[in-house]
Amino acid sequence: MRVSDYEPIVGRSAIEELRLLAAKLSGKVIQMINSTFVGGGVAEILSRMIPLLGQLGVDARWNVIKGNEEFFQVTKKFHNALHGRQETVTEKDFAVFLETTQKNIEEMELYGDILFVHDPQPVGLIASRSSVIASRRRSNPQKWLWRCHIDLSHPNEEVWNFLQPFVVQYDASVFSAPAFSRELPMRQFLISPSIDPLSDKNKELPQQTIDSVLTKYTIPKDKPIITQVSRFDYLKDPVGVIQAFELVRKSIDCRLVFAGGTASDDPESDKVLAEVRQRAGNNPDIHILLIPPGSDIEINALQRASSVIVQKSHREGFGLTVTEALWKAKPVVASAVGGIPLQVKNRFTGLLSYGIEGTAYAIRQLLTNPQYASRLGENGREHVRYNFLITRHLRDYLLLFLALEHPEDIIRL
Repeated sequence: MRVSDYEPIVGRSAIEELRLLAAKLSGKVIQMINSTFVGGGVAEILSRMIPLLGQLGVDARWNVIKGNEEFFQVTKKFHNALHGRQETVTEKDFAVFLETTQKNIEEMELYGDILFVHDPQPVGLIASRSSVIASRRRSNPQKWLWRCHIDLSHPNEEVWNFLQPFVVQYDASVFSAPAFSRELPMRQFLISPSIDPLSDKNKELPQQTIDSVLTKYTIPKDKPIITQVSRFDYLKDPVGVIQAFELVRKSIDCRLVFAGGTASDDPESDKVLAEVRQRAGNNPDIHILLIPPGSDIEINALQRASSVIVQKSHREGFGLTVTEALWKAKPVVASAVGGIPLQVKNRFTGLLSYGIEGTAYAIRQLLTNPQYASRLGENGREHVRYNFLITRHLRDYLLLFLALEHPEDIIRL
């Protein structure tokens, strides 16, 4: 995909601004670091953003940390605990995290002028900073950024107190929304995630492609389809989605599609998938789909085939599956958690819901009032166009890098 391909969607001036900003970063190396190349919104964003930055002339590279299953079980606990879920975290868990972090420090080359570290899994890499700085000229110090994609508004204090000494060593932190952040001694930036409107997951599809995907998964088109797309994760409340669907089915004949995947850094997902399948039982109108990584066309088709798209999360980071649904002008019912209220403006771009009964009520409201549902969908698409596309995200990141490297230039922009 070329940067110029986005011009019909966002306008020429937006593309010209990206080129202007990127030129000011000439000669700088941006090193992105996270925990996985596939699975989850962070990897998906980086896989699209790195090539576009390169086209703009920015030397952006992507590395991932290494860890065994035990390490990722620990970081999954950390993830849940930081979202506020009750978890039993032991001293051994902390020791595993520190040991793996040290191995990555010893094995990974930290070469960037700006090191952009994503989420808790690699946050401890900052411990290498003193030795790295000692090996570089003082006139060219590295800058470290920590990008937190999750909601830290009510974290487990034990886990946060363990991670905070790493976080405070960074030059700046980045959060998706004001409510997600913590009181920290460094500068904080607020940057929402985004979707790529030209990616396989979000581009327009012919009806023939949509129909072929439905046929592949044996999903008939004889009744309205309600869909949730998310990883198999307790925080996404997949069982609650089934319960809400069952309430809707008492008055409206419809189908439920739960399309999810797993990630290499989430060992809990297989257990969740098994529980969801057991809860669904043999109901022919409930379709539990395990979608492998890279099946973006299929996810796109399932969303476009849906009458209503649901995101019934207990906790959420930003919720890019909501962004994807809104971009397709689909009516959305979603929990009022995390970054979802930034996207779903209740009764304007979608419906916010509370609990199983509230979710079921909102779904019924949309299924019985198609004109209202269509209007919400169109409003949602325009909201995403102006706020949550990758071109805006690129602009924010370029300004962020400039704020660290050339603060005097920001004044002139």
